[in-house]
Amino acid sequence: MTPAFEQLQQVITSRRSCKPSSMNGKIIPDEQITALLELANWAPNHGRTEPWRFFVYGGAALQDFCLQHATLYQENTLPESFNPAKFNNLLNQYTTVSHIIAVVMKRTQPTGIPILEEYAATAAAIQNMLLGAEALGIQALWSTGGMTHQPAMKALLGLGEADETLALLHLGYSDTPPTEGIRKIPLAEKISWKK
Repeated sequence: MTPAFEQLQQVITSRRSCKPSSMNGKIIPDEQITALLELANWAPNHGRTEPWRFFVYGGAALQDFCLQHATLYQENTLPESFNPAKFNNLLNQYTTVSHIIAVVMKRTQPTGIPILEEYAATAAAIQNMLLGAEALGIQALWSTGGMTHQPAMKALLGLGEADETLALLHLGYSDTPPTEGIRKIPLAEKISWKK
């Protein structure tokens, strides 16, 4: 194998999700956030539609977003289902994370490209950011919790009817060592060689 492959292999196999509660509040330099977004912009996509869009929250805007997210959860949850701990978690994430990036699939109209391919392209953009974060020593969580997939989040972000929020990407640093990686199903059971 080449050194480039081995370096890429190390980044991919070392990447782990890190919950915001395990992050320490240290701020990521803006130029590193920009570098991650540049990696995302090189994701593969059919028809060069480049469907990914990013709403980057840091500093005071991050605190405002956390308040808005928590408020959306409270306003759109039945009283019997409302969880105060979840509300407080959403409200206070700005104290531990450096940035939250809302990653959106912006549907190109009109297009003959299947929407599944637009989702896949946007997911590939997210993966590029996650791998870039690992290479920079930045912790990340691809979150779909809270109100991520709800109409209220689409409204907050000003999205069109065909657009979708795929992730709230939490970025920061952690003092906690990453966990050991595991895969539950052996790779051999996932492969059918045809020769």
